[in-house]
Amino acid sequence: MVRHPSERLTKEGTMTNPFEDPDGTYLVLVNAENQHSLWPSFVDIPAGWTSVHGPADRQACLDYVERNWTDMRPQSLIDAMKN
Repeated sequence: MVRHPSERLTKEGTMTNPFEDPDGTYLVLVNAENQHSLWPSFVDIPAGWTSVHGPADRQACLDYVERNWTDMRPQSLIDAMKN
């Protein structure tokens, strides 16, 4: 069986997803539409995204997103609705 490089095995032999690891270290990324994403700190930041918080533990990053991403609409929609 071939595993994706981002998947890891736990001590019990089960696979974990680094995007959902409660013990992982994360970044908060933002794109041009002001959309936020939790990102494992060991994974390269994709084109079009910028790190705005971290590295920090998962909960600290979730708290940052909660405080700073208060409008889920893409920035282009927010701008269009102002006109």
